[in-house]
Amino acid sequence: MYISPLKIAAAGIVCMLTAGVAGAQEIRIGGGGAALSTVFAPMKEQFEKSSGDRLTLIQSLPLKGLIALERGELDAVTTTVPLTTIMAEAAKEGVAIDPASLQQQELGKNELVAFVHKSNRIKKLSKPQLKKIFTGKVTNWKEFGGADLPIIVVWGTETPGQNALFIKEILDGEQVTARAIKATDYQSIRELVKANPGSIGIDPRGMAIATVGRVDIPIVTAPIILITKGKPSAKVEKVLHFYNEEFGYFSR
Repeated sequence: MYISPLKIAAAGIVCMLTAGVAGAQEIRIGGGGAALSTVFAPMKEQFEKSSGDRLTLIQSLPLKGLIALERGELDAVTTTVPLTTIMAEAAKEGVAIDPASLQQQELGKNELVAFVHKSNRIKKLSKPQLKKIFTGKVTNWKEFGGADLPIIVVWGTETPGQNALFIKEILDGEQVTARAIKATDYQSIRELVKANPGSIGIDPRGMAIATVGRVDIPIVTAPIILITKGKPSAKVEKVLHFYNEEFGYFSR
């Protein structure tokens, strides 16, 4: 039976496409929103197009991420919270993790930014001014040359690493005002600030969008850590290599 060269070529293409789909891998990376939004979210689409693999990002509290890694539900977990702190929390939950079974490496830096409502005309806040705002000692923007408008502090309940860093570096250990509006995660903080004139909240730089205002604040950073069970798997290494090549930051 005669088969035309055109049909043979078409069949070859179908086989190659099928093989490509069959060989695709899923890489599951979980952890805090600060780390995911800074490192992996910006590269996700480009990596998937380039590799044919699927990069699945699962945002959660660092504790939940580490437990999921221990159970084999994730290939890696990212965090800005020190590993020793997360392991101590896991132990309280009855999950014992052998520290020798884990490897960690720094991927980059998370920088905190201050979001304000788009209508806010304040352009810069010093550390003493931020401290007065977030501890509730100053409650109106006019005190800093802004509009006669009450200050609404927005504070996340599911952003422990960010909260601890801000309290340590900016508030000098003092607690946030009890009048703060409670948000949940990073996106919730941003959306509440976006919707409420007079509001201010802290988020990772990776969460910045054009429809939310920002004010300049002192630089506050924390290392973004990648944690794996033992040595990173070949597929995790593939993601890290792509990140290093395309975004130019990766240290072992």
